[in-house]
Amino acid sequence: MRRLDKDKDVLEWSSEELAIPYISPIDNRHHRYYPDFLVTRINSKGIKETVLIEIKPYKETMPPGAQGNKKKKQYLYEVMTWGKNEAKWKAARNFCKDRGWKFEILTERELGKK
Repeated sequence: MRRLDKDKDVLEWSSEELAIPYISPIDNRHHRYYPDFLVTRINSKGIKETVLIEIKPYKETMPPGAQGNKKKKQYLYEVMTWGKNEAKWKAARNFCKDRGWKFEILTERELGKK
């Protein structure tokens, strides 16, 4: 949040104030997804844009690998997490596309964290 406050190109931002409906593949029910940030900024080309940002650990942005030596419970949790995230992000991309916004997923890699 400090990064957004200090960025001279950020005109305004909010945190978890926007609800996007989606259907979970886990229970096939309607849920609401609250992305981490909604940011209005001036991009590198000098154009005002709105960006919806999700912050996630890198490992949650990739589909789970083969079960291998993982315990069944851990593997099932990873599969469910991936399924829910994928459904949320698809809904967010469609939501943003309808509004002419961008959707970004940032991880520790993009944020310079280990």
